[in-house]
Amino acid sequence: MTYIKASLRRLVIARAGGCCEYCLLGEEDNFLPFAIDHIRPEKHGGPTEEQNLCLSCYDCNSYKSSDVGSFDPLTDEFTFFYNPRKHTWSEHFRVDNGVIEPLTAEARVTVLIFRINLPEHVDERLGLIKIGRYPCQKNQQS
Repeated sequence: MTYIKASLRRLVIARAGGCCEYCLLGEEDNFLPFAIDHIRPEKHGGPTEEQNLCLSCYDCNSYKSSDVGSFDPLTDEFTFFYNPRKHTWSEHFRVDNGVIEPLTAEARVTVLIFRINLPEHVDERLGLIKIGRYPCQKNQQS
């Protein structure tokens, strides 16, 4: 694991506002600490710099691992994952009754490989929706 300077780590966390940039779970609503993720993993030449880093919850980070994409289940074409530095979340996903619905090929492979809609994740989101804590709103943390 590469060392990420404290100043760069703080910048990534502040920019994300304490929200997982893939599934929009709030760090305060998760038991496990969030990670600084290399969007393009170092294994694939991804640099440790601001534009290649995002805040990721434990589950999204673990399932993504060092992958960069997968085969779109609809087209069977290789597709890169959703990139929070290049894409706008609401143009790729929507939330319906706790389920994160993919709207694009990038979103489909992200939802599939990150296992975003496992029943326990959907149940957690439904509970957080009921108390007004999902989706995470940047900088809502006190």
